[in-house]
Amino acid sequence: MTLLLAFSTALTAAEATQAVVYKSPTCGCCKGWVKHLRENGYQVDARDMRSVQPVKDAMGVPPRLRSCHTAIVDGYVIEGHVPADALARLLRERPTIKGLSVPGMVMGTPGMEGPRQDPYTIIAFDDDGSTYVFERRPQGTSE
Repeated sequence: MTLLLAFSTALTAAEATQAVVYKSPTCGCCKGWVKHLRENGYQVDARDMRSVQPVKDAMGVPPRLRSCHTAIVDGYVIEGHVPADALARLLRERPTIKGLSVPGMVMGTPGMEGPRQDPYTIIAFDDDGSTYVFERRPQGTSE
């Protein structure tokens, strides 16, 4: 029951929510994350670019929080393999932050599925470079 409620909440929060994703045309994990968003009800406009670095710079993503793709979801900057349920929470709670990041390329995150699931942290960040832990995901949980 709880899982069903969480799933329906994620779909409700994502209904008609547009995600613009800036990514490399050759990155498989970026394609996997786009698929993950679509499977969770987001309308995704995937924009292939030779280099995503200018987007990251323009959006103010701190270098230490960068990953392979950058997205804009309802005014928030989303960096890397942030799970759809964390996006749903962000959109529901609407904290006063610039965005969320899963820095690096963490095995087991959405789009980075594989033989293991490593623990990871979803970081909230702001314009001034300040950060805090939005969520921690223990080993074996991607969403």
